[in-house]
Amino acid sequence: MIRILLIDDHELVREGISRLLEAHSDMRVVGSFGDAKEAVRFAAREEPDVAILDIAMPNVSGIDVARQLRDASPDTHLLVLSMHSNPEYVRQALLAGALGYVLKESAGAVLVEAVRQVQAGRRYLSESLDEDALQHLDESSERDPLAPLSAREREVLRHTVEGRTIAETAQALGLSPKSVETYRSRMMSKLAIEDLPALVKFAIRHGVTTV
Repeated sequence: MIRILLIDDHELVREGISRLLEAHSDMRVVGSFGDAKEAVRFAAREEPDVAILDIAMPNVSGIDVARQLRDASPDTHLLVLSMHSNPEYVRQALLAGALGYVLKESAGAVLVEAVRQVQAGRRYLSESLDEDALQHLDESSERDPLAPLSAREREVLRHTVEGRTIAETAQALGLSPKSVETYRSRMMSKLAIEDLPALVKFAIRHGVTTV
């Protein structure tokens, strides 16, 4: 069963998405919020499998909400559902940690497939976004090798290359050891680095640490 969190300031949109998803036996909406802060608190407590969010939220950037969700519940996969097709929005969403980006104009079957793909850890973009979004993301990564990392992943990177254990890092950042392990694994995967010596060299080269 895929446990899903919905975040959108329009209640009718959330109700429609809930009905669409729960028509499928492998999906259940466990939380539905129009307020981002409440949604982040819920995610930290319940750790849903997938969070579906809009990036156009009132009084808060949906990109910032995505980053907060990644920090609050690192095992929750993020899927953006938006009316904005601008590649810059897509780029920012992916860099904030989203695995999927689907346009609201898409058919319901597209959203259902996106949820399943994202839950499996695979990137999913609406077809009309794919080429431009990936091109812009690749260009950004070339400019800043740390760009794919969230703020929390950068903190874990710094603690790791400075020689702290998972337990020490967890205590310093106020996280569970499991969350630190998840952040570390995701961070190394994003950087395509497989061992600690290579990670230390990368960190020194890019100014993360002087150790």
